[in-house]
This record gives sequence, C-alpha cells and structure tokens, in this order.
Amino acid sequence: MRRTVKVVFLVWSLLSGIVTYASEASAHSAAALQTRIPLEVEGLRLLDKTALYDALDADYPSRFAFWKKKKATVKVATLSTIDETLRAFLDSEGFYDATYRVEHTKDKVIVYIEEHDPVRIDDINLSGDFNLSEIVRLKRGAVFRAEDFIQTKSDIVDALLNEGYCSYDLFSKAYVDLERKTVDVVFRVEKGDVCTFGEMSVKGLRTIDPIVVRSRVRAQKGDRFSLEAVKDTSSALYGLQAFDSVRIDVSRKLYNVIPVDIEVTEMQKPYHIELGAGYDTYAGPRLHARFVKHNFLGNAKLLTLRASWSSQEKLLIGDFFKPVLFAPYGWWLDYGISTGYSDLEFDGFREKKYFFKNYLSHENRHLKLTLGLAAESIEISHLEEGRDLLPPYAYDTFFLVYPYAEAIYDTRDSKLNPKNGYYLSAYAEYGLPTDPDASLYFKWLVEGRAIHTFSALTTAVVAKIGTITIFDDSVRGIPESKKFFGGGSFSNRAYGYDEIGVVTSETSDLVNGALSMVNLSLEADYPIRGKLYGAVFCDNTMLNAESYDFGGKVITSAGVGVRYMTPVGPFKLDVAFNIHDTSQYGIVFQIGQSF
Repeated sequence: MRRTVKVVFLVWSLLSGIVTYASEASAHSAAALQTRIPLEVEGLRLLDKTALYDALDADYPSRFAFWKKKKATVKVATLSTIDETLRAFLDSEGFYDATYRVEHTKDKVIVYIEEHDPVRIDDINLSGDFNLSEIVRLKRGAVFRAEDFIQTKSDIVDALLNEGYCSYDLFSKAYVDLERKTVDVVFRVEKGDVCTFGEMSVKGLRTIDPIVVRSRVRAQKGDRFSLEAVKDTSSALYGLQAFDSVRIDVSRKLYNVIPVDIEVTEMQKPYHIELGAGYDTYAGPRLHARFVKHNFLGNAKLLTLRASWSSQEKLLIGDFFKPVLFAPYGWWLDYGISTGYSDLEFDGFREKKYFFKNYLSHENRHLKLTLGLAAESIEISHLEEGRDLLPPYAYDTFFLVYPYAEAIYDTRDSKLNPKNGYYLSAYAEYGLPTDPDASLYFKWLVEGRAIHTFSALTTAVVAKIGTITIFDDSVRGIPESKKFFGGGSFSNRAYGYDEIGVVTSETSDLVNGALSMVNLSLEADYPIRGKLYGAVFCDNTMLNAESYDFGGKVITSAGVGVRYMTPVGPFKLDVAFNIHDTSQYGIVFQIGQSF
C-alpha cells in the first residue's frame, strides 16, 4: 500500500509539473510575442538586407531553414532608436544620400529605403617604405564602406607587427566628396626599426616549474618580434592542458625591445570525465569514454585513459605525458608513454593488438621531432571460420619490436582551420626480428599539404606516398594490418576507414594490404553565409602489392560537402562517389580540418 501511494504521488507531481511548465511556457511565449514585432524592408537594390537586419538586431531565419517563414522580427524596445540606427548604418555603408521612412502599425514595422547613388572609391594612394599592395584590398569604383576601411587599417598594423615593425608610423585618411559622391583613400606607412623580443617573465605558477612554461615560449629573447610567435606561444601553453587561462602581454617597449610578460592560472578542476554515444559511418553505433587527469602530480604531466566500443572496433588505451624530461644543449625533450589493446575488423580479417610505445619529442614553433621504441603483439584471424581471404600463412600471431621516428614541419596559419601555409611530415619505422621466422622490414610514409586562400576561396592539396620493404621473403612477412590501406576522411571519402586494399581497377580492390601507396586529395572551400562553407573535393588512391611500385590503377572519388566553423575547428559533412561507379559512395562526418 505504501508503494502505491508513492507511485500516485510521483505521477501527480509529474502531471502538476507538466501543467505548471506548460502554463509558464505559454506565458513566456505570449510575452515574447509582445516584445517582438514583424519587420519588413523595401526598396533595397545594392544594400545587403542581412547586414541591415544585423544592424537593427533583428531576428530572421537562415536561408537554409526552408521550413521557416522568411519573416524578420525586431524588438519593440529598439524602435525608439531605429531612426538613429538606420542613419548610422546607411552612412557606414557609403549611402550618405539615402533616405528612409519608417511606418509602425500595431501588427508590424515597415522600413522604406531609397538608396540613391552611393559614395564610391575614386582613388587609392599608397606610399611609404612598406609594401601595401597585397594588404589593401579596396578597389576603385567600389562602394566605400567604413567597415572595410577600418579593417584595412587593422590588416596593415597586423602585417607590420608580424614582420617585427612595432615602431611604425601609419597615416590613414578617407577624403569624402559628397557632391561628387567620391572618396579618395590615403595610406602612408613608415615602418621604422625592427623590434625584438626581450626577457620573459611568468606569474601565477603554483605546482608547475617555470622551465615547463619556458619550453613552450615561441617568442624567444632576441628573436624578431611577431604577433604570430605570440599566438603560437599561447597555443603551445594551452596545449599543455594545465591552465585555465593564459595571458601574454607584449605592450611594453624599451628601445624596440619588447618583454614577454606571461600570466597564467593553473587549472582549478583537473579531472575530466567524458561519456558518450554516437554513430560512425564506418563502425556503426559507438560508445566511448575518456578520463583525463590534468597536471597529474604537478609540472603539467597528463594522464589519459580512453575506451570505445563498436561492432567493428574495441579500444582501451592509456597515455602518459611529461613535458621537459630533460634539456640537453637547450633542447627541451618531452617524454610520453602509450599502451593498450585494440580489436579492429578489416574487410578481410580481424586484428587484435596489444602494444606499448614510449618516445621522446621536441617541438618548437614550426618543427616537431619524435623518436620512439614500440612493441606490439598482433594476432591476425579469420572473419569467418574456414574462409581464407588471405594466404594461410597470414593468419598468425606476430610479435614486433621497432624503433620509429617522425618529423613534422608545419607553417600553416592555424592548426584548427588553416587558410594559408604548408605542412610536411615524414615517418619511418624499422622492424627488428624477434624470432627465427620474423621478418626484417622498413616502412616509410611522407605527406605534404599546401593551403592557399584567394580572396574567400580556400584551396588545398594533400599528397601522401609510402612503401614497405620486407628484406627476407622466405619468412612469414609482416602482419597484414601493418600494410597500407585507403579510405576514410583523410584518404578516400567514398569509402570507409581502411576499407580499400590493393587496387585492381578503377572500381575494385582486394582485402590484402599494399606495400606501396600514393594518395592525392584536392579541395576547395568557399563561404556560403556566416560560418557556413561549401566544398568540392576529389580523392585519388593508388595501392599496389609490390614495394616501390607507383604505377598502378587509381580509385578516384569526387564529392561535395558543407563545413560549419566552430571554436574547435570545422564540423564537416562530406558526400563522395566513385566517379566510375556511383553506387560506391560514402558519407563522412568529421570535426576538424583534413588539411
């Protein structure tokens, strides 16, 4: 009986809560309707209606929200200042002679605008000892917008500071002739002397040694001043995952020497636990968990435990990272360990792997070097009992020990969403025999990326080439999973991750891994609206069974995608098709840029 009463009480409470919530929501909606009123704008020819809506703080649906009515609303509270806002907006857009009329009824607000002729740029005068031709993008004959003029001044200052000129003299002026409806723009620059970075100071450390912070400073004493070096320092310090805030002050200047004053706040909540579920286009439904202890035992050490499960992949990995293990000859060397277990299903076999890796690494502004030693126990087994998709000797347990090295040189202007720059990487591992039947092998992979933005169009080329040499064919070789495969968001987007084996034609491949690989991807991204970008791309994959064989068949895919820019990089959705057989296609979701 007591249990029944409890149930009734809970149900009654729930129903009461629903009714209360519904009443409050209804009242809130009614209040919201009373505080906003529909807005209509008529008469625009050259002006951007979206920009006008933004200036009036109007709420309007995206052009992609096709299920919503294309009506804007404006706050009633802002109507008292709408005249001032309209005048300021029209002047800032170069329409000084524009007139407008505002009609306000109880149902809506209508703004009638007569643009008349805008003020246009008649002459652009650039002078001084600093090249401005690539920075000033104002065009003769274009409508003069105050925002463009202000942004140009900011771009000039950024360019001067990035090249080390902190004692510049900049004169900028826009001479407006309202009768002729023209503007003459003048920019004059004297760059002054080159500035250098001075002494570094750091405040706010409690459990972290200053040497750890110093190892991440890319603005070294005596180096030429650069805003990019300051930004890289900030990124490197945040990359330690030990600080809640990093503030770098370079506002002081002493005879063209700029001290670097750093103030940090160590992380107040060092534990991070993440649980999630999602859908992977390759592995299907996926569960994952992650535990992170930031600043583990002080000095910015990092401990991470990761686990994930899906029908095709199981992972359990532990990582430990210690910045600045020691510093021979002034080179800061970090130390890391990664160990764990993975169970991964390929197209023609299953790989179960236990592994242990430890490494030393050094990283400065553009260069990262890693040298490590790894041990792996890999079991290659059948997907289905009694069905050999690989040669019989391929199904075995392999124990591998190999030293490996990696070098990365990265000049991209952003690691999250680069617009310009290039990236080069080289990886090599040398497999050592661990028993009489084990093979000696050498594997290398080189990758290059080039990114360039023309106005708003960002173009990228990504090329990869690699090969594996097995020095003794009389023994059993190497695990199939050690060979090259293609497919996925960083390879060929018409196929799932590592779904492509040795390529036999433009539309077919084997389940076997390749000993030689070439992959070439081309992509172009263009802004559609705000943070939303459209993309077209082409991926080309060559995988051959022999070492140093780069003349085989190529699987080519092409596709389109959208990117939505977020603080952690673009959220990407790509759809790709094999150009010779469109029934072979892939849909790829990804957070982060692939170039």
